[in-house]
Amino acid sequence: MDVRLLRWKDLSAADRSRLFTRSGQDIEEAVPRVRAILEAVRTRGDAALVEYSRTFDGADLSGLPLRMSEAEIDAAERGLDGGVKAAIRACADNVRRCHEAQLPGPMEFREIRPGVRAGERATPVPSVGLYVPRGRGSFPSSTYMMTVPASVAGVPRIVVVSPPDAAGRCDPATLFTARLCGADEIYRVGGVQALAALAWGTESIRPVVKLLGPGSRYVAAAKRLLAGVVDTGLPAGPTESAIIADETADPALVALDLLIEAEHGSDSQALLLTPSEPLAREVARLLPEYLAKLPEPRRTFAADTLAGYGGIVITADIAEAAGIANELAPEHLQIATAEPLGTLSLVRHAGEVLLGQHTPFSLANYAIGVNAVLPTGGAAKTWSALSVRDFMKWTSVAWVTGDGYDTLRDQAIALADYEGFPAHALALRERRRR
Repeated sequence: MDVRLLRWKDLSAADRSRLFTRSGQDIEEAVPRVRAILEAVRTRGDAALVEYSRTFDGADLSGLPLRMSEAEIDAAERGLDGGVKAAIRACADNVRRCHEAQLPGPMEFREIRPGVRAGERATPVPSVGLYVPRGRGSFPSSTYMMTVPASVAGVPRIVVVSPPDAAGRCDPATLFTARLCGADEIYRVGGVQALAALAWGTESIRPVVKLLGPGSRYVAAAKRLLAGVVDTGLPAGPTESAIIADETADPALVALDLLIEAEHGSDSQALLLTPSEPLAREVARLLPEYLAKLPEPRRTFAADTLAGYGGIVITADIAEAAGIANELAPEHLQIATAEPLGTLSLVRHAGEVLLGQHTPFSLANYAIGVNAVLPTGGAAKTWSALSVRDFMKWTSVAWVTGDGYDTLRDQAIALADYEGFPAHALALRERRRR
């Protein structure tokens, strides 16, 4: 196994730039194919969904309704292992508790000046489509990470789409979770074609106003192309992680935690940033041992990641490691240093930050309650983790009394005249006369 072991000070500008490149950013080759699929669904509706489900998922949906029935969801729940259902209920409850704290309070006015009050009112978006992938596994955790905050926000129509298997069935745990957490409609369709259906609508699927959900570079390309049609939310492409560690970190735990996000796929990223060369070399020595414990295809995914978009970077100190992390703006960041809070003060850009070696990525992905749908590809510099706020919008509200109007009128007239908007000024001048 080839683990990249790099010294930051020895890297050229081009080498550093390549280190910051993520597979999710390299989507141009996917765009023509994705554009053709989007256009086919837009023009041919359900027929295109059935065709692409056969092509990409090997599923014959020609004799099935695209919407999952209550009977099918009941059957999925009955057949699901009790321990899995209990785990989903517990973890989804943690997510609900975490996200209920994000709900905005009732509308409040602030007095800007005497007689001038301004504020904002939060209301949920009218509809949202949540994409739950299946190509590299089943993801009930992604389902509750998205459905719970949408439900907490009060979205009136929550739609879940997920790829079917060859028999046209969706993953049982995904079905169970979607209904448990408040989904109103669930459809057996995935991939780029599902996003197109949610954006434009088909005979069976009504369009939504917002799309959310992680996915491959093809899903990322589809979101980019659909951005002018529907709100595509935060960019959530192939997963990525980084660990900042010093000499106090347990190298075995660092090695194990590097594999967590690496096993998602060969297009993932997993980086260790450390000023400790002994730690770096011990982690590199241990990785093949732990990698051998993984079954295929996860073993190959993780190995490809560590040799491709991942690796180990030796830095001058923790401050330099944090600076690299800030430029990287990773989806997941773990801090395994002697003073995690001190290191946290150096970090400005990350989708999530997990403090200490008792807070591995896998715990946050499932059970803590923080949201695991996070911005990727460096978008954490401007985007936040998925939250209740993604399912709401804020409307400005203002109320001016007569006295307040008198204090603002002349300034507004002066600016309207300067900017060349006579109707603005006329409305104010005539109001004075009346």
